[in-house]
Amino acid sequence: MLGNPRTLLAKALRGRYAIGAFNVNNLEILQGVIRAAEAQRAPVIVQTSEGAIEYAGMTELLAMMHTAAKRASVPVVIHLDHGKNLDVVRAAIRSGYTSVMFDGSSLPYAENVARTRQVVRWAHANGVAVEAELGAIKGVEDFVSVAERDAAFTNPEQALDFVTRTQCDSLAVSIGTAHGAHKATGDITLDVARLRRIHALLPKTPLVLHGASSVPDDLVGATHLYCTMLGDCHRLEGAKGIPDAQTRLAIRHGVTKINTDTDLRIAFTAAVRETLIEDTTVFDPRKLLGPARDAVQTIAERRIAVFRSKWKT
Repeated sequence: MLGNPRTLLAKALRGRYAIGAFNVNNLEILQGVIRAAEAQRAPVIVQTSEGAIEYAGMTELLAMMHTAAKRASVPVVIHLDHGKNLDVVRAAIRSGYTSVMFDGSSLPYAENVARTRQVVRWAHANGVAVEAELGAIKGVEDFVSVAERDAAFTNPEQALDFVTRTQCDSLAVSIGTAHGAHKATGDITLDVARLRRIHALLPKTPLVLHGASSVPDDLVGATHLYCTMLGDCHRLEGAKGIPDAQTRLAIRHGVTKINTDTDLRIAFTAAVRETLIEDTTVFDPRKLLGPARDAVQTIAERRIAVFRSKWKT
């Protein structure tokens, strides 16, 4: 069933759990995510980036997501992730996404406010929810000084001003997460004190974590093994994600939507490589991609358990 993003996130905020937002690029990843949500009886957000749209097409992805959502026995939100191109964002609003993100985090503050307000006007006129972003979400290792770190992280008072002026429905914040598999060179500790302050100033605004994949050791290890057997390099050597304990702590302080992409990619790739190695006679794409779909379901179920959204339909 299609889920109402505002209703679901508001319920999650009250219940102190988070809804998993999983990036999908093809049919198998979508199926794995939906199967995980149904197995856990959890609401779910399926989302596509501008890169996914460029790869597979907005019309094609929407057709798959709408079909999956309508058949699902749990609420499913269809979301545009990291929309930076206003033409793509507007097309998504008009085409059937139930939620869109406008990412103006790299823009000067005033311009981010102005463009986010414009997207909110377009979206709300069509009954579509808007997620915005304030603060730079990148690798912690990119910050070479405390001053740079503070400048890139979300300023709580500015967050209050931003939400008040834009009227966005949810806000992605920067508190130490990072995109990609290599999120830090050392131990990762989120700036929960900053998050607590943001939540105190915006108690009714659902907060969002991007770059929050856990990059589990077992998946990284499997990827390394099959890379070696295929004669490839250890591309994920030293990869580190967000510890589950840190994720749970963030959920206690207003985070109600958590993005997961890297974990799905690693699981999918490891399963494909394993199939290729274990049976070199396979040439049927279904036999290559079926195990990858199962791997996506497994990791999505693990994430849902961390988010505590099981049985929250």
